[in-house]
Amino acid sequence: MPVPLTPRVMGRLRLAGQGLLGGGFPAVSEAVRWMTAMQAQDLGSALWAVGQRVPGTAASDVRAALDAGTVVRSWPMRGTLHLVAPEDLRWILGITSGRLMNSVAGRHRELSITADDIAHCRDIAFKTTEVLKAEGMPGATREQLFQAFEEAGQPTKAQRGIHLLGSLCQHAWLVQGPMAGTNGKVGVQQLFVPFEEWIPEPRQLGREEGIAELLFRYFRSRGPATVKDFAWWSQIPVTEVRAALKQVQDRLVELDFAGTSYWLSPESAEMLDDDVPGPRSLLALPGFDEYLLGYQDRSLVLDPGFAELVVPGKNGVFKRIIVSGGEVIGTWSRTVSGKTIGVEPEPFAGELGPSAERSFQAQGRAYLKFMAG
Repeated sequence: MPVPLTPRVMGRLRLAGQGLLGGGFPAVSEAVRWMTAMQAQDLGSALWAVGQRVPGTAASDVRAALDAGTVVRSWPMRGTLHLVAPEDLRWILGITSGRLMNSVAGRHRELSITADDIAHCRDIAFKTTEVLKAEGMPGATREQLFQAFEEAGQPTKAQRGIHLLGSLCQHAWLVQGPMAGTNGKVGVQQLFVPFEEWIPEPRQLGREEGIAELLFRYFRSRGPATVKDFAWWSQIPVTEVRAALKQVQDRLVELDFAGTSYWLSPESAEMLDDDVPGPRSLLALPGFDEYLLGYQDRSLVLDPGFAELVVPGKNGVFKRIIVSGGEVIGTWSRTVSGKTIGVEPEPFAGELGPSAERSFQAQGRAYLKFMAG
């Protein structure tokens, strides 16, 4: 008998599609490539998001992938940092950067940033990284670039420097490369390097082909999801999204749930003919995880009445979440008492049952081991 559709079943299909149930992915780069783009504004959260999808890894493995360039961290969409496969970054920027640059045009006028200023800073950045490379440095820190900008007559105060640097990355002139420093601590910044040196062989996709590719990969990894979910996630106009859907819908499955069309991969849809895994699963996911953040409508997996407990004051900062059987049932926190580091569940209602508590503590131990590695 087909599995009856419920919000929890839909949530577990998403967990499976994102590699959060079963064996996950064999390598950091494969997980990121499958997900296409993973929110990484908060680096510590991004590390654990990858760790939950690649069993047996440590935070140092994800940082090593950033150092090696097999994964890159940049601003491909929505003006926020994501982890992406290096070969994907240029063509995604080709689709998304124009709209983002238009959205900040007013702020650039306020900051007296012109196209000539951006081009000037590009030349300064290239020269700075070239000098540092000759001195044995693989790239430049943000502070080094800001100093070079200032010395060349380009002010960096009042967020002007941030906007200049972001513009260079949006134009695919710079990209974040290896981690700065050698202490291996979470939060150590990355060095900026010339894009073409760090990613010498990017894929080349035109806009229509690229939107279709992005849409297909989104539904394959995050389905069941809607056209509006993808349009919000990518910030691509819905009219272009619907045109792209016509190109890829024969490789997807449409699912009607509560009068809304959802799209997912055939492999995920096949689970409905037999059994959707994970009814008793419990996961301690990081803040900003794509399982919750990657959709416009999050009500399938998170009761709207509890939404402000995950994003207090709707300030855009997502807390760590506990997911039970496909449903977000609470948040969790990292605790420090003297030299002892632990984790603490914060269920929305009551307390976790004995079995759920044991599962959560196992997840907590896995998290602490991962972050220490």
